[in-house]
Amino acid sequence: MRIGASLVKRRRFMSFREMDSNTAKAKLDAVKEKLGREIHVFETLAASPTSSDISRDDESDDFYEFTPEDYYRILSKNKEERFLKTRKIREAEEAARRSRITKAVIRVRFPDNYTLEATFHPSETLQSLVDLLKKVIARPDLPFLIYTTPPKKLIKDMSQDLYSAGFIPGAIVYFSYDLLRGDETGQSSDANSVVFLQEEIRSLNGLHFILEQAEPVQSAPEPSAAVTVAPPPDVSQAKPAEKKPTKPKWFKM
Repeated sequence: MRIGASLVKRRRFMSFREMDSNTAKAKLDAVKEKLGREIHVFETLAASPTSSDISRDDESDDFYEFTPEDYYRILSKNKEERFLKTRKIREAEEAARRSRITKAVIRVRFPDNYTLEATFHPSETLQSLVDLLKKVIARPDLPFLIYTTPPKKLIKDMSQDLYSAGFIPGAIVYFSYDLLRGDETGQSSDANSVVFLQEEIRSLNGLHFILEQAEPVQSAPEPSAAVTVAPPPDVSQAKPAEKKPTKPKWFKM
């Protein structure tokens, strides 16, 4: 009776796990079909930089100016590469490196600690990322900006492909509503205190972990009432008699 009860509980747990993984897969597939791209959503413990820390003019122009040492170091490096490799060789090596990279995993972190992960092809432009964000954020009517850090760098050239932008094999991008432009258009300055992702997108939180942890379910064999053990087969066999060597009649010592 105890064995039967444990089997019932185990099967019930497996059915629940199967149901959870099937539900998670169905929701992920539905969003993938809607957006034309597979996405993952999860929460992070570390808080993203707040909007008050974001400014277009954090650093002066002198901060980004080359020093004489930087100039001569880059110049000497370029001269060395020019002598060691021809232009065609460098282009061939670059093309070979680029062909080996087939995807770019981009994670977009929001101020409310939600992270959106999506996979792109390296040849896709940054505009593809912006278009995806407009489909998943709760307020696509508000102007927003994306940037990388550290150091903080606003992403402005949306025509640049992900490979050229250095977003391979992956990158972390931060999202914030553009409060300055929001004030100019009459929007509330508290835009970054609202929910960022749509409810449907936030409901995907952690679902891909369920699929990763799901294992093939195998039912345990039920114990039989009686087990009969067949006797081992008789493997003993008589050894063939060894033949004594015989001398031919014509052989004489």
